[in-house]
Amino acid sequence: MSYLHNVHFATVPDVLKPLAGDFLWRIPTSQREVYLTFDDGPVPHVTSEVLEILKGFDAPASFFCLGKNVELHPALFAELSLRGHTIGNHTYSHRNGWNTSTYSYIRDALQGEEHIQSPFFRPPYGRITRQQAAALKKRYTLVMWDVLSGDYLPERSPERCLESLKRHTREGSIVVFHDSIKAARNVLTALPLYLEWLQHEGYLCRALSPASIHHKE
Repeated sequence: MSYLHNVHFATVPDVLKPLAGDFLWRIPTSQREVYLTFDDGPVPHVTSEVLEILKGFDAPASFFCLGKNVELHPALFAELSLRGHTIGNHTYSHRNGWNTSTYSYIRDALQGEEHIQSPFFRPPYGRITRQQAAALKKRYTLVMWDVLSGDYLPERSPERCLESLKRHTREGSIVVFHDSIKAARNVLTALPLYLEWLQHEGYLCRALSPASIHHKE
């Protein structure tokens, strides 16, 4: 049985979250803060530009990396931690859990772990079966999201991404962007505008950490 048959909501309806309670959807806090995350990197130029944008706003974030990209770009991967960001495992080769056997999926996740030592795991596409999740939650905190930017959608404009982000952001939101070639136009345009808006609205950006997943009232 698979979790969530539609993972393209701009924000995941609260009514669906108990159906996938093994996952971290947002940080339970009353503080005005958000948790920016980036999937699918590191990718030359795109990840580097994202890092410069984040630096300009003094905004820490979390990068869910693919093992194959870490293998190709180890220096860029090392720069993520050097700049104060945290990392997560996004599998080695971006497997879709719904179309992959549990054995093959776990093997791919562990291959990613050879390059990415992290307590956090995010399933590519948000698609993972109950059996896969049950196996991985023994090793990781399984991180989903509260707000999806939609930057990877070719038909979506940067303006529409930004509008959706502003509409759905709330205290403790885990926000997903992608530092990938496919998302480059949207993320590199919408990200600085979103960070400006967060500052104007009084939000602070935080990176995921083991401590951050505990209740913060």
